[in-house]
Amino acid sequence: MLSKIVLNYQMLVDNMGQLIEISGFRNDYLSQKIGLKPANFSQKKQKGNWTTGEVLKLLSIIENSEVEDYIDALKIKESKKGTFISSSDFEKRMKW
Repeated sequence: MLSKIVLNYQMLVDNMGQLIEISGFRNDYLSQKIGLKPANFSQKKQKGNWTTGEVLKLLSIIENSEVEDYIDALKIKESKKGTFISSSDFEKRMKW
């Protein structure tokens, strides 16, 4: 369980640049909001070397449905392949 938390956090850090782009916020606005110089923000965006505090601040600002959809797509892409069942089979199993 703990490793899953770390992997999810690493996924966020690795994709923070893309999440920022999807959010629609300007780099200069975000850099000001989290207290970084625009040049430092740009460098962190390219290299992905965000601190935990910076990640939390950024996510609190950029969180929207497009960002959440992108994160969900990443999770699905990285999930383990398994056996899938149809919705009708699922409903039968759940006795709905």
